[in-house]
Amino acid sequence: MSHCPCGSSLELAACCGRYHAGVPVPTAEALMRSRYAAYATGNLDYIEATCAGPAALAFDRAEAEVAQLGTAWLGLEIVKTGKGRERDSDGTVSFVARYRHKGAEATHTETSEFRRLEGRWLYWGCAANSVAQRAASVGRNDPCPCGSGRKYKKCCGAGA
Repeated sequence: MSHCPCGSSLELAACCGRYHAGVPVPTAEALMRSRYAAYATGNLDYIEATCAGPAALAFDRAEAEVAQLGTAWLGLEIVKTGKGRERDSDGTVSFVARYRHKGAEATHTETSEFRRLEGRWLYWGCAANSVAQRAASVGRNDPCPCGSGRKYKKCCGAGA
């Protein structure tokens, strides 16, 4: 058994793994953590299934698979949450994710937007104030290391 990549002290199966197996996610933060754990474990089915709205339209499975190659997720820090509790219909989670892509360490800082649709929390997209700090070795046409499935220049590198 292994500890959950989301940073809890729980085993994966007792933490985010249960959400990956179909248990409903109770809060936006729990969904954020479970999505990070899914990226860390290569569970792109879960990533795709938890996207809605603009995030679902932007998700490209083939590019996400390529982006996962050579990426190791190193840690997650939740900075701030806004709403996103069990009775809310929307919420935000600001976080910093550390990763290594093709040997170079980098961070991804984002404020993710979540919506609860038909009683289920889903990733809607990221707020305009999201910032990505990337290693210089990531090229404009490389898959974005954040795992969105888009090219870096059309994702986190769009403003660079």
